[in-house]
Amino acid sequence: MPRPPAVPRADAGGRSYSTLDQALMRLQRQLGRWSATPAAGENYPAAALPQAALSESARRRAAGLMRVNHAGEVAAQALYHGQALVARNGKLREHLLRAAAEERQHLQWCELRLHELKDQPSRLSPLWYAGSFAIGAAAGIAGDRWNLGFVEETERQVVAHLDEHLGQLPKDDARSRAIVSAMKLDEARHGDEAAAAGARQLPKFVKRVMGVVSGVMKFGAYRI
Repeated sequence: MPRPPAVPRADAGGRSYSTLDQALMRLQRQLGRWSATPAAGENYPAAALPQAALSESARRRAAGLMRVNHAGEVAAQALYHGQALVARNGKLREHLLRAAAEERQHLQWCELRLHELKDQPSRLSPLWYAGSFAIGAAAGIAGDRWNLGFVEETERQVVAHLDEHLGQLPKDDARSRAIVSAMKLDEARHGDEAAAAGARQLPKFVKRVMGVVSGVMKFGAYRI
């Protein structure tokens, strides 16, 4: 049975918004956030830990890695927003938006840690968001089970990436380590939830392409 056409949403003033309108408004709201002062962040994992006296090289190393993590959270939010926009199932859409809210909290943690390290997020953040939003929407259009499969594989790669960072962060930087460890637990849970909800395994070549795209983002975010 063919799906009925999407009904445009209306605001309080009665104006209707198409799916494209909604996507552009969400993108505009997100792009305006990176110039804001870092938020305190709820349940900040580093709150009770001491600030280590890092050498300049260790500080730069920690800042570069946390900048990559911040970029990853920008991309994660965008992926979930794009996927939620086109999700066919209402419960799946709600699940994706809840996950995006958790990624927003992770982003706040990373942003605050960068502020503590006297550094700043990647200047390419708008690019990471816009590109990831498009990828997420494309994945969602393929169908809800493929949508979930994309979530599962994305989170699997993110967990592996966070494991690498735990091995690369300065040993004395307990604050950054606590943040990355907390993020890793949440990302693993997102992947497990997607698998339990009926995620379809992605083809190997898609997984490889996702890894390449992730590598490009990590390279760019660490330096710019």
